[in-house]
This record gives sequence, C-alpha cells and structure tokens, in this order.
Amino acid sequence: MQTREVDATAVQALLAAAVAAPSIHNTQPWRFRLDPDSRSIVVRVDQQRALPRADPEQRAQYLSVGAAVFNLRVAAAHLGWNPVVRLLPATDDPDLLATVQLTVGPVADGQLALEGLYEAIERRHTSRMPFTGRPVPEPIVTEMINSARAEGAHLDVPDIMGTRRLLRLTQAAEARNAGHPDRTAETRTWITAPGADTSYGIPITALGPRDASGRMPVRDFTGQLPAPRLPTLRFERHAQVALLWTARDRREDWLLAGQALQRVLLTATRRGVRTSMLHQAMEWPDLRAAMAGSRQRCCPQLLIRFGYGPDGGRTPRASAYPVPDSIAGPEPEALR
Repeated sequence: MQTREVDATAVQALLAAAVAAPSIHNTQPWRFRLDPDSRSIVVRVDQQRALPRADPEQRAQYLSVGAAVFNLRVAAAHLGWNPVVRLLPATDDPDLLATVQLTVGPVADGQLALEGLYEAIERRHTSRMPFTGRPVPEPIVTEMINSARAEGAHLDVPDIMGTRRLLRLTQAAEARNAGHPDRTAETRTWITAPGADTSYGIPITALGPRDASGRMPVRDFTGQLPAPRLPTLRFERHAQVALLWTARDRREDWLLAGQALQRVLLTATRRGVRTSMLHQAMEWPDLRAAMAGSRQRCCPQLLIRFGYGPDGGRTPRASAYPVPDSIAGPEPEALR
C-alpha cells in the first residue's frame, strides 16, 4: 500500500500498528495525537499506566513506548513516507517522548528495510510456551544482532554457560518477586479473567505453563491466586537467549532500546522464530547490574528468549482509533 495523504484511514493504520507493540504487563503506556500542521504523530507516555513497584524509574515504560515508535516507523514506511523521529523533543514537557513526522521524498535504503517488516507486526506475539530446542540458524541470529545494532543498541547471544548464568539471575529475581507482597499484588492487577471487558492486561488464557524441570524462569503472574493453571511441561533443555543492552542508561537510551527490541522481535517473527521476554532481573538493580557480566559500559535492558515452537496467545489492545483528539468527530480532510 502506498499513499501520500494523511487521512483518517492512514492514521488508523499507523496507530493500529503502534498499539500492536509489546509492553510490560500489556500496560500499553502510550498516548498518540495527530498534529496536522507538522504531519506528525505525537507520542506521549501515559502516567496512569505505570508500575511503581516493578518499574519505579519508568525504564520499562520507555522501552514499551520505544517499541510503539518503531512500529509507527514501519507502518509509515509501508504507507510510502519517510518517518523522521525526534526523541524527547521538549525539555519542558517530560511526558512528550517522541514525534514521528511523515515526510515525503526519495526512500532511503533503511526505510526499504523497515517496510519489509510490516507484515510481521500483526503476527508477532509473545510465546510463553516451551520451544522445541531446535537451534535457530546462525544467519538468522546474526540478522537479529544486526537489527539491534541498526537502532543503536547491542544484542549478545551467549554460549551455554553464559545462558545458564543469565537464567540463574532471572530465576533469582523471580524468587524475589514471589516473596515481595507489594510486587505480586501489582502484577496481579494486570491479569484479567476470561471474557473480561478490558483492553489492557494479560488474560489468564494467554499465560504459559511452568517448567517441570525448573530451569526456565517463566514469570508467575498469578502467584497464590486460586486461578486455573496449565499442567507443568518440560521446556527446551538448551535455551537460546539474547541480552539487549545499551552503552548508556539515559531516557533517550531506553527509547532507543525499545526501538531496537521491536526491530529484533519483528526480524525474528519474519523468519518464523518465536520470542518471549524475561524482564525479572531488570527489576532489581543489583541483579540487573550482574546481567552485564564483565562487559564494560553495558546497561542491560531486557533478556529475550527465542526459538521454534507454538504461536503465542493474543493479548488485547486498546482501540487505536479515534485516539488522536485532532481527528475525533467528522472525518478530516486529507492532508497533502
């Protein structure tokens, strides 16, 4: 699909792609508005969807918004624009995280690469199920690594011993979370019952089983709640994981890491690789620091588990239209 008009249909397509991004606990902590004068999508953080216990600095919230910004870029390229992104454009407005301007002109090589990811946006889902254990081929892993690098981040895929170390740290974080009543209560507020009329949070039906061997530290969202649980299953014996990190740890770096995360996830999805995210260790400062290992100037942002297996369960999304207040009411005249 190619267009040069920012009409209601195009805006709806852009925002449908944006809200398909992953977010911590499916909080969807973003708000969008169309600025017709600059032909830009304005992206703000929604402070009402914060996780003060698990994410007191809002780092994971920024990663989530960054992933939505990347989806906007992909959709814009698919629709025929060159998206120009400005991060944190107003120092006096901390909730304004980005603007994505829809410009016209010759399409750069990088935008062609973005356009090729568009169809993966709808197909990408977090899979909390066991993977087969079949290794992802090296060329695909290299493509994922290069995807992170293209967004100014790093993706390290450790060997077996390194993988075990990262999973042990994640397991330690999971144990801490389980023993912290305030954190478990916060997590439970984002779990929804089957048939619940809500566009946020994670349905119980989208949760995965526990690992019968105890090796895979899958997050326990329900804790001791009397909720139905899937039977325990054996996860892959040799997991493949990748550590996403940045050299610095500023708000801008969190947004860059979110874009890198989504580019990696869409690249994997395009190649038929399933993914899930292990964030627990990032929620404890000492464990997050330990995830860096011996790397210098390494700020870990997320641990990604990847492999082959069943598709992930879908989680709801808030309606993308008519979110922008500037196009509410009668359908706007196309912007040219």
